[in-house]
Amino acid sequence: MYPSDLTDAQWSKLEPLLKPPRGNRHAGGRPRKYELRRVVDALLYVVKTGCQWRQLPTNFPPWLSVHQQFRAWRDDGTWERVTKTLREQGRKAGGRNATPTVAIIDSQSAKTALKGGGAVMTRAKRSRVASGISR
Repeated sequence: MYPSDLTDAQWSKLEPLLKPPRGNRHAGGRPRKYELRRVVDALLYVVKTGCQWRQLPTNFPPWLSVHQQFRAWRDDGTWERVTKTLREQGRKAGGRNATPTVAIIDSQSAKTALKGGGAVMTRAKRSRVASGISR
């Protein structure tokens, strides 16, 4: 068990979002070789630790299986759907509207070099003769 692993309560909210409803159609294909929860835990481990895919600990499913599932969810829009649903659920639980009505964008401005680059920013130097200083 790793700190990045999902709790049972978290998994119960996430699991239905990862399996799209199929209606009357059957799932088709082979049964899963690796438990979906372990695949998600492996994904969260990679995100939390920043490790390379190939460096996943051996008690997770093979890195290639985890990576392929991540790419499939990315490509079919599962991650966008999951984040949207969880965000809306969190907003409703907090007593707010499901979708925000106002957005605030904040930025910081910093002066950059003026036209002409560094030459404009430096003072002109007087020659030794003009300054009256001699050696």
